[in-house]
Amino acid sequence: MEQHRTVTVDGRTVHYRDEGRDHSHTLVLLHGFLQNLDVWTSYVLTYMHSMRVITIDLPGHGQTDSFSDVHTMEFMAKIVKQVLEDAGVEQCVMVGHSMGGYVALAFADKYPYTLRGLGLINSHALADTEEHARSREEICASVLENRASFIVSFVPSLFDSSHQGVLSQDIKDLQDQCLETRAESIIAAQRGMAQRPSRITTLSRLEVPTLFIYGKNDPRIPVEIALSQAMVAHHAEILLLSDVGHMSFIEEREYVKPRIKNFVDTCYY
Repeated sequence: MEQHRTVTVDGRTVHYRDEGRDHSHTLVLLHGFLQNLDVWTSYVLTYMHSMRVITIDLPGHGQTDSFSDVHTMEFMAKIVKQVLEDAGVEQCVMVGHSMGGYVALAFADKYPYTLRGLGLINSHALADTEEHARSREEICASVLENRASFIVSFVPSLFDSSHQGVLSQDIKDLQDQCLETRAESIIAAQRGMAQRPSRITTLSRLEVPTLFIYGKNDPRIPVEIALSQAMVAHHAEILLLSDVGHMSFIEEREYVKPRIKNFVDTCYY
């Protein structure tokens, strides 16, 4: 039975899902920009019988309220910590996709003692370049002009072209999910990501295992950046997937699932 729960922070509602609470291993999954915790449903259904799995609607996404006109990664990390305290979680393995990875890195910077392991899926520890920051403002302008049109065209671009046919239903489902995200929340997330600092030092200081999962055809994260992140980390595992774009955990779902599970088991060894 699904365990949907809420916690109130600063008078606002934060929604999360908590499954498999009787298990000793805890995995926290953080979704990416525009998405919500439902993007992890197949992972939750796979893992819930062998570990505790917590998924969270980050601020302004899914059923979690917006808090301000800018949601920084540090603020989102604070919200994640509030959820874990509400759930009674003292330590966990945290895995984040894209923006969720930025939040996981901010969490690692603020609360390293809480982590048994860190996973980044199509994410990285670098700050935005000036070009990327300008691109985010262009996205904000597009969202204000026509939010739905932006989302419908944006989502397919996250997938490698070789997968867009076979994953057409997944893409449509993701579009429908992302269309639930309000314009002000989209803008708050974009401006929060633009403000994030480099977390390279955080990666280098983190003493727990780190997992990196990347698509070789990810237009947003070149392979050389992916490899450089792994070189910085204290103990790193890296998975590079051919013919995969920015949505590796969907594009190669059945390949990624066991890799994450094995990583969690390693972190609790």
